[in-house]
Amino acid sequence: MSRYAFTALVLVVAAQRLCELSKSKRNEARIIAAGGREHAPEQMWWMRMLHAGWLAGMLVEVWLFDAALPGWLAVVALAAFFLGQALRLSAMRALGPRWTVKIMTVPGHRAVDTGIFRYIRHPNYLGVVLELAALPIVHGAFVTAGVASVLNGLLLRARIRAEERALDEDSAYRAIVGDRPRFLPRFSRSAVDG
Repeated sequence: MSRYAFTALVLVVAAQRLCELSKSKRNEARIIAAGGREHAPEQMWWMRMLHAGWLAGMLVEVWLFDAALPGWLAVVALAAFFLGQALRLSAMRALGPRWTVKIMTVPGHRAVDTGIFRYIRHPNYLGVVLELAALPIVHGAFVTAGVASVLNGLLLRARIRAEERALDEDSAYRAIVGDRPRFLPRFSRSAVDG
């Protein structure tokens, strides 16, 4: 993939994120109107910086160094990126008007356990993990992939704790999700057969 094509892909992802922020704001207003509230708002600044730095960082790295990359690795990275996109979009679809980039809950509303959430508790976060690691690698921006992944891991650790605590307080989350895994689904033989 040329640097120009990669830049175009990154700009499309940036535009996608801006559209998602707009959707999130509309959903936030609905949640507030329904008596909802935000949790751990101090994390949002860090998330904004991480994602802006990720987008800018990979472009700077690609244009400054233009690393040579085996074609097979670029294809694998692109596939991982699109898997991340699919996970995030599946989570957004399952959450519907409850999806936001912020941690928001409505007391008394049942936690979502349909769609992709039947299999894992945090498909959106798994999708972001894949995207942040994979997209920079598509064109050899390994430093950006590594730094963004480490910082995202630290942020997600705090974010998941805050989100699960908020869901426990407002929607009996633990009783609903049971022992469902956070990130990687477990498929039992009976689930596969029927």
